[in-house]
Amino acid sequence: MKAFRILGRNVRDSFKSVFRNFSLSLASISCITITLIVVAVSIVLTLNVNNFTSLIEKDVTIVAFLKTDITEEEIDKLYDEIIALDNIEKENVVFKDKMDISKEMMAESETFRSIMQNWSREESPIQDTYQIKVTDINLIHKTADDLRKIDNIDVVKYGEGMVEELVKVFDVIRKVSIAIVVSLILVTAFLIANTIKIAIMSRKKEIEIMRLVGASNINIKLPFMFEGLILGILGSIIPIIITVYGYTALYNHFDGQLFTQFIKLIHPGAFIYLVSLVLLAIGMIVGMFGSYRAVRKYLKI
Repeated sequence: MKAFRILGRNVRDSFKSVFRNFSLSLASISCITITLIVVAVSIVLTLNVNNFTSLIEKDVTIVAFLKTDITEEEIDKLYDEIIALDNIEKENVVFKDKMDISKEMMAESETFRSIMQNWSREESPIQDTYQIKVTDINLIHKTADDLRKIDNIDVVKYGEGMVEELVKVFDVIRKVSIAIVVSLILVTAFLIANTIKIAIMSRKKEIEIMRLVGASNINIKLPFMFEGLILGILGSIIPIIITVYGYTALYNHFDGQLFTQFIKLIHPGAFIYLVSLVLLAIGMIVGMFGSYRAVRKYLKI
């Protein structure tokens, strides 16, 4: 019970301190708000880039063109050889018959239809294919080389060169986005620490009195840490509101995609609430951490 009374007193004193030093508190809250808005934008961009990257990676398909004289028995045997390889999504190895490919091409173009509609299976120069997806796109080049070594596979194509470049670009984007978010969080902690430092320096007499009456280090530190916690919560309110309503409006305005149907945005639903919780957590943790650093470093408690 004593611990709860001490905790309650510290929380009460922290609220009083926030409103007693309103101008400094407002500066801290404004600092947290502005930084968390930028952090929110960075997080939303990072997660959507990662989502877009994942969708692109899932769509990358290796197309193995089979030899024209292959038999049905050899086609079945070839399937077993393909799924036996490493880095192959076994459920996503799909055989495409040359006549089915012809029908798809004719459905897409009248020109193709006029040329191909009278082709028999024997006359068609189109090759049967296996369309193959990989589990790790970073190993797609090695997987393609393994496929080329299999008998009855004539040509293997997957957009070589372009796919590897895309993988590199997406990897750079991921790393840069993460670095930006981490940097902004550290900047927020630094700014809060400096703002709390000013508040602490203006209350040196109060802290000296607390020391004289025998207050322990932890009893001096706790009100400031709770003050940082409160400032972090208050500073995260506006960024959370902007995230929830702003992202939802953006998603609805662009109908869930940017510029092209291949760049799909993450559906708001649980996503915006997850981002909101992250912003609240960042505000709380950074607020407490900034306060703790300020008390420890500048007061030498």
